[in-house]
Amino acid sequence: MVLIAVFGVALLVAVLLSGLAARTVLSTSLLFLAGGALVGDGFLGLVHITPDSGLVSVTADLALFSVLFTDGMHVSLPKLRAHWKNPARALGLGMPLAFLFTGLAAHWLAGLDWTTAFLVGAVLAPTDPVFASAIVGRVAVPAKLRQLLNVESGINDGLALPVVLVLIAASGPTGGTVDAAPGTIAVELLLGLLLGVALPLLVNGLVRFRLLGAEPKLQPLLPLATGVILYAVCHLTHANPYLAAFSAGAVLAHVSPEAKVSFEPLGEALAELAKFAALLVFGALLTPQLFVGLSLGGYAVVLLAIVLFRPASLLLSLLGTRISRREKLVAAWFGPKGFASVVYGLLVLQSGIPQAQEAFTLIAVCIAFSIIAHSSTDVPIARAFDVEDLAGVPAGDDDAEVPPMKTAPTAEGIGGL
Repeated sequence: MVLIAVFGVALLVAVLLSGLAARTVLSTSLLFLAGGALVGDGFLGLVHITPDSGLVSVTADLALFSVLFTDGMHVSLPKLRAHWKNPARALGLGMPLAFLFTGLAAHWLAGLDWTTAFLVGAVLAPTDPVFASAIVGRVAVPAKLRQLLNVESGINDGLALPVVLVLIAASGPTGGTVDAAPGTIAVELLLGLLLGVALPLLVNGLVRFRLLGAEPKLQPLLPLATGVILYAVCHLTHANPYLAAFSAGAVLAHVSPEAKVSFEPLGEALAELAKFAALLVFGALLTPQLFVGLSLGGYAVVLLAIVLFRPASLLLSLLGTRISRREKLVAAWFGPKGFASVVYGLLVLQSGIPQAQEAFTLIAVCIAFSIIAHSSTDVPIARAFDVEDLAGVPAGDDDAEVPPMKTAPTAEGIGGL
């Protein structure tokens, strides 16, 4: 109950300061991270949370799923088909390069064995644009840049997971139940993709039945119900929930743009709540002992991973593209380590491999510094794209042709979900 009270206070403070945060370097994400650290065992000791607590893994997992589900709704499939090359470059070249550079540095500078070092590189390879909301969520920012960051972050989580699982299995004896057989991993990824595509189509088909349909005020709950069912089915079948979430959001927005518009306010609010809860819980793990336990070489890896490896990797992958120099630099900088890295870092810690604690310490410190750096710089950089009224600009949307609904549509008028 103490944790709930702390979350309520933190949420109230964040809401009251959100207008100021939208115009300055102050970050609501950072407020929850700092709030969690303040009430955790490292300082006030009001909340007692350990890395192996189920609460930590569940909140991070839910946050990642909800963020990917809403992020997928911002992807325009027709535009993605027309402009797939830049995300493909980022995923096919930029991500492996960042993984390689981080792994090499973790071995040479932090002293991890080769397998664990590359495991750290795999965990830190995924990116999360939720900490750069002033960039990816504003219509004044070029759609090509927003699409690149959203699609890259939505897909790289699922691509990194198989590598993480294989490297955990290769790192030595484990105390967990990770099944890293290549066939199993491939089945989980494929099943996640199939569920993410099939379930929205199924619900969309049900709504089209003559006797079925949602009351206008309940229409936003249809995508929510789809997401809840998808999350449960993925965990029951061991399908990849992150690939399923992103693909389901994209399919939902494609087959029923009106349903997307009706769900968007609720979906964004729920994703924010899940994000804030995960940040608060993760912040409670950030004790002084954690930071003291990281070597100078480890801090060098953290610094290089944030300011050099990600930017250099993405810039190399975008050579020869028609993206402007300014957009390339922004895309290169905004590679924050987010909820996917938290979830995968916890898998590493709970696996029981020989250097699990050392790897998790490096991962956790890197995530914390990344959140601080990226969530505090999105507003100043957004101003470079003439985003002036940051507190009042609506969320970005590649489907600008779909107008906001002034009145709630009838069940027959939503054309789908």
